[in-house]
Amino acid sequence: MDKRYDHLLSEQKSQHYWNMHKTYSCENNTGPLYSIDTPPPTVSGSLHIGHIFSYTQTDIVARYKRMSGFSVFYPFGFDDNGLPTERYVEKKRNIKGYQLPRSEFIHICLEESALAAQEFKHLWQRMGISADWSKTYSTISAQSRKITQASFIELYKKGLIYRKNEPALYCATCCTSVAQAELDDKEVPSFFNDIAFKDQYGTNLVVGTTRPELLPSCVALLFNPQDDRYAHLKGQEATVPLFNYNVPIIADELVEIEKGTGLVMCCTFGDKKDIEWFKKHNLPYRQSIDLTGKWGKDTGVLAGLKVHEARKCIIQELKDINALMRQKEIVHSVNIHERCKKEIEFMLLSQWFVNVLALKKEFIDKADEIEWHPAFMKSRYVNWVENIGWDWCISRQRFYGISFPSWHCANCKAIILADIDQLPIDPQESAYNGVCPDCKGSNITPDTDVMDTWNTSSLTPYICANLYSGKDELPWQVGDFIPMSMRPQAHDIIRTWAFYTLAKTTMHQNSIPWRDIVISGHVLSDEKEKLSKSKEHKALAPESLLSRYPADVIRYWTASGSLGQDVAFSENQLKIGLRLVTKLWNAFLFIKEHIQTVDDLTIPAHLGTLNEWLLHTATSTYADYQKYQEQYEFGLALNQIEQFFWQSFCDNYIELVKHQLFNPAFYTEQQVKATRWTLHQIGLRILQMYAPYVPHITEAIYTELYKNQIKVDSIHQTRFSEYQKAFVYSDSLHLAQQIMNLAAQVRKIKTEHQLSLKTELDSLKVYSTDAVLLELLPLSENLIRGVTHATDILYIQGHSDTQGLQNSDSLWHATLNLDNKKE
Repeated sequence: MDKRYDHLLSEQKSQHYWNMHKTYSCENNTGPLYSIDTPPPTVSGSLHIGHIFSYTQTDIVARYKRMSGFSVFYPFGFDDNGLPTERYVEKKRNIKGYQLPRSEFIHICLEESALAAQEFKHLWQRMGISADWSKTYSTISAQSRKITQASFIELYKKGLIYRKNEPALYCATCCTSVAQAELDDKEVPSFFNDIAFKDQYGTNLVVGTTRPELLPSCVALLFNPQDDRYAHLKGQEATVPLFNYNVPIIADELVEIEKGTGLVMCCTFGDKKDIEWFKKHNLPYRQSIDLTGKWGKDTGVLAGLKVHEARKCIIQELKDINALMRQKEIVHSVNIHERCKKEIEFMLLSQWFVNVLALKKEFIDKADEIEWHPAFMKSRYVNWVENIGWDWCISRQRFYGISFPSWHCANCKAIILADIDQLPIDPQESAYNGVCPDCKGSNITPDTDVMDTWNTSSLTPYICANLYSGKDELPWQVGDFIPMSMRPQAHDIIRTWAFYTLAKTTMHQNSIPWRDIVISGHVLSDEKEKLSKSKEHKALAPESLLSRYPADVIRYWTASGSLGQDVAFSENQLKIGLRLVTKLWNAFLFIKEHIQTVDDLTIPAHLGTLNEWLLHTATSTYADYQKYQEQYEFGLALNQIEQFFWQSFCDNYIELVKHQLFNPAFYTEQQVKATRWTLHQIGLRILQMYAPYVPHITEAIYTELYKNQIKVDSIHQTRFSEYQKAFVYSDSLHLAQQIMNLAAQVRKIKTEHQLSLKTELDSLKVYSTDAVLLELLPLSENLIRGVTHATDILYIQGHSDTQGLQNSDSLWHATLNLDNKKE
């Protein structure tokens, strides 16, 4: 071993070796299958530190499971299906996707995705991610498109997908419908506006609204039938100001009497209640807003304006005719699209929906079959499902994506689906050969929408199943691969990725998608904001950090976060990790010369008190380490090995046996052999427990000290069950603690007198009221002499009123009370 650890050289050597020998493939790690539904990062630029945080945590789990005897299937995907990739490729290639045939643009995206995937792969490999890089997928590949379209056809045939002209959530900025799960809430300042309509007698009817720009879409006024103020209006009509057309006045119990004036307008559409009233009372549809977010030609002075311009314009127009009675400043919550952060509208469109509302109970029941880590995250999922108010709209009015495998008969409106053996297919590029099976008409048009990207992402377990088997299997043909073992993901996509995936496996197989779900947090900046690649945090870019710190140090930081909790980036934690890497190297550099002669791995007949204590402590450490790892509490597991390595091993054991190692002549051959054997065994146990966290340095040390003897190619292919054997030496614990107590007291009093720890003591008097202890201590006297440098040691039953160091004739004498220090 070199005197200093060269992390760059070590990382390159280890990564090259792992790649060449396929260290992490299932084939080279036999055992029960443990499969990971790895989240595919979006192909839209560079990765950020948040990716490093969450993906390294997953890798810690994968490495632990592999060393626990599992054949870990750890594939990697790249999410190149969706708006971020579309915009990334358009910008990079200086093209507009909609100007090309969809198949050609998909081909270009696949080319760019492959390049980006190589960059991502290089970074992940630098971080020591132990994925099987021969098992990768793209969410826009032909295979993924086939699985997605086949799932659509199967669920349509089951009656779980339907198409309907339905009010839908719509983002006028992104020009597409969106699902409820893609909404965020935002508090915004606004005005509550009291507007004067007229009844049939010309009397003012004052209506309160925050959306006056929707007046041209007003189709009714409503009041609560229990509201005596308006009971006389039932069955009458009101005139809409500015637009001068009449709408019915309707009684409805959903109107809140105490809100505003108690009289409300129904517009198509301002909110969900408008939609309820529209359906319940069979009201007409008056569209004000077009698909680009502009007011249409039939909206008078508002034509061509966008929402905020239209609102400002209508307010002025109402003021001009004295129809604006009052304005009140408010702050209220509005729905915004999570991607562009713009407010959502409602549009009546022909859309595809997945019927999730009918199966809400099943989805909640299925959640009970999954182990949630941390457990409280399940309540977030349940709360989301309980409050779903819409079926899942999977139609998107975008150009790039996976097309619906369907055509439509213009005559009878029949839906015609592709055959499974035609998939993947784009109906816009593949004309339907034949006539309508219902009316025999020939006027057949292709579906022009593409699918919500979550409709593909929700099928990653099935994509992974095909990767694992190497077969071209459809979602309902994958057998017992589902459920997978574990899904790692962040908490903000429980309502999307977790929910949609569970919905799909329930619908296809009546199965849960995975046995465990492990929820990570986000990395926060100093401003407590979520870090993302779209924001400027160049110093925290993975490449920047890797230029300043070893990969193992960054990995060490990722394990510091509590499961499911957001964590602030900590440069201090990186420095702690750097000290660990240095300490590991130096500790094993120290023990190297003492364990090289260990060629007999049989347990010595007589280990001695201190060795028995260390083996016992290592056993209990691994038990706790294993317990936390099985709960996916990798941070708590790390704490166990940290405490053992720094305190038990380095601070206590190494210091106590140094004299024996450097002065073997003072000890029996049996004692020296037992200590060297213990060093050898404990060293390997330490490397194993640290290996999931800091794979490069543990591999480097293992290669130097253990590989030739153990005959296992990599520390990461060793098994805990082989080397974390249980040793129980309860009787040695008390004695070993008292020896360490004695040594610590001697170190303390020498330090207080500013003496070297190697200063000779002419005599050492050890007092204790424990007669049994005083009989046992002399059995370890060589060890005690070695650490205290005492010439003469006296063991005295009782208690001394004075303790410490005394100097007489230039000779030092020490007196200690062992009973004074708690064990």
